[in-house]
Parts: sequence; C-alpha cells; structure tokens
Amino acid sequence: MSINVGVGVSSGDDSYLAGTNACQEAISALPQGTQADLVIVFSSVKYNQEEVISGVRAVSGESRLIGASSAGEITTSGPAKANSVAVMVISAPEIKFSTSVSQMAPDATEAGRSIARGIKEKAGDDLKMLIMFPDVLSGNGADVVRGALEILGKHFPMVGGAPGDDFQFKKTYQYLNDRVHSGSVAALGLSGDIKMGIGVRHGWTPVGLSKKITRSKGAILYEIDNKPAIDLYKDYLGVEEALKLEETLATLAVMYPLGMSVSGSDELLLRFPITANKDGSLTCAAEVPEGSEVRLMIGDIENAILGSKEATRMAMRELGDAKPKAVIVFNCIARKKLFGSRAGEEIDAIKEVVGENVPLIGFYTYGEQAPMGGEVADVMKCNTKFHNETAVILVLGE
Repeated sequence: MSINVGVGVSSGDDSYLAGTNACQEAISALPQGTQADLVIVFSSVKYNQEEVISGVRAVSGESRLIGASSAGEITTSGPAKANSVAVMVISAPEIKFSTSVSQMAPDATEAGRSIARGIKEKAGDDLKMLIMFPDVLSGNGADVVRGALEILGKHFPMVGGAPGDDFQFKKTYQYLNDRVHSGSVAALGLSGDIKMGIGVRHGWTPVGLSKKITRSKGAILYEIDNKPAIDLYKDYLGVEEALKLEETLATLAVMYPLGMSVSGSDELLLRFPITANKDGSLTCAAEVPEGSEVRLMIGDIENAILGSKEATRMAMRELGDAKPKAVIVFNCIARKKLFGSRAGEEIDAIKEVVGENVPLIGFYTYGEQAPMGGEVADVMKCNTKFHNETAVILVLGE
C-alpha cells in the first residue's frame, strides 16, 4: 500500500484562479505522473463556489472530489491569514472512495439514512469509515448522525464537520465532484486497505454540580432543574454577565458552553448556546435532550490547545504502528474565536505530535461529528456523536 498526499492553498480575488492555483500546488507535491484518487476542497464563501470547483477540476480532472465551504481554512502552514481555498489531493490505490449526497430538508434523520444507504451500496461490507459534511443551517446535525447510524450500525465510526460561511450563518455549501450543493449533507465512505486514527477532545473544564435538563425541544433548552435555562448562567456568572447571552453568538458562550454527560464516556459533550431568548430559554447549536445531565464549562486558550494535542495523541495511538501520511482537522469556529491571534498555536501543537511535514488540511466548522473517544481499533466502543466547540483529528496512515 502506498499513499501519496499533497496540500495547496491560494487566495486572491479571482475564484477560478484560487481553485486552480490551490489544486496545482497540491498536485505538484505528488510524484510525477501520479493520479489523485481523491480531492478534498475547503473554501471561503467570499468566492463564487461554482467557479472555485471549476478551477479545481480544471487541474484535477475526473478525480473524485468532496468538500465544503468553511468558516476558515487550515493547511500544513496553519490557519489561513485571509479568505482562501485549501485543497488536499490523495493518491491511494488500495483505498476505495465512495460518495453520496442528500438534501437535509424536510427530514435530517432521513438525510442521514439516505447518504448511508448510498455509500453502503457502493462500498459494500468493506466500508470502514464515513466522513460527512451536513448543512446544520438546514437541519439538525445530530439527526443526520442518528440516521446514518441506523443504517451502518450504532458503533460505526464517523467523522466530519458542518460547513461554514465565514461566520455569517446565512448559507453554506457542500461539494461533490462537479457540483456545488446547499442545504445538503455530502458524504465520503472509505473502504479497502486503510489504516486510520481518530482523536476527539475539547479541553473545556466543568465547574459546579451536575444539573438535569427538565424541559427541552430539539436545540432549544427551556429549563434546567425546573428553572429557566438562563438561570444557570445567572447563578454562576451574575445577572449582568448572563444577559450578554442575548447577543447572538456571544463571546460568553464560547468561554462558557454547556457540557452534557454521555453514557460510557468520561468526556462531556459540548453544546454551544447560540443565544438567550426572552423567555429565559437558550437556543443551542445542536440538540439538548430532555433528561440529560448538564454542567457549566469553562474554557481557556492553554487548555484548549492541550485538548487538541491530546486529540492528536489519541489519533496516533489508534493508528498503531502505521506511519501518518495525511491529517484532516475538523475544528469548531468557537475555538477559532477563543484563540484569536493565537489560533496557529493549536495547529502547531497538532503538528508537534503527528510530525511537522505530514500534509494537513482542515476547516473551522459549525459543529463536528466523531466517536466520543475516537475509538476505531476497538470498534464496539465507538459512540459517534455530534459535537460543538471540539477538535476532531483524523489521521490516515500506511
């Protein structure tokens, strides 16, 4: 088995050229004459999305392509300093790549089932992993995960990220081969002779006692311990600070998300409160099931960087004796907001573990999916969930 990988990134004002130049840089890193089997693209919505993909395809030809719009692009050189197009090309003859796409509306759970069926029909019983890009502005990301697991089995490993739109929260895009979609979930299945490791960590620390979600519906959290959800923040941070949550996507929510207990995992599943509502409820970035135990979390830059470093160590442990050949990072936009000008330190921490020169691509997401503990070696422990404010690291090896 031989895996060859290249990464490219390009900016500028011309959408077509940004796609062309990024893909050309990536392909130039492959051995001469090597054909890319897979092209991964992440792009700012600053660009005309169709022209970006046309530019990439002008260089990559008919190679299978998948990707999404982002809230920031990441490559081996670190987070993009400006809006850009990032491309990874992979030549891996021993790996089979299968793709599928489905509309999120009107039923996100059925969208998950649909893409899983589509991938399974093409890959057969040899399917090892699914990478998904669900548009969470059009449906519940947790429902997509749930639907896919209904078809693939409750312990099936999945990773991926929700596409972004440069923190505008208006419209995101999903790429599949020659087409640009919106309101969809695009998915990639990997089968064949593949070695991989997954790492998942956030680095936020719980404070105070565990409390119970006593009333919720979907992503709206109405009551905690029979009191308005906003009271949790008032109790710990004071009324004046808590009212800052009425500002959509407040910095306070980045620092102080909610952590939900998940059966069989020591890691708390983070939920990002998008905004506080007039009735005292909180609208979160993903579902908050009634009856769940929840705690207030506190984040800081140092611990968040350590979380990403530990996630990478976890992925490398899962990879075993294989040599890392490519890294794909799905990293929440809330983490980028927390890090600010120090965002590059997180990527440096990942490279310190996996290797400075291992090709790396990633993007800042509106949510992530991954097994709670990154389990792929002991698949019966695999418990894939939809996450917020979390770093997900996928390492492919040989």
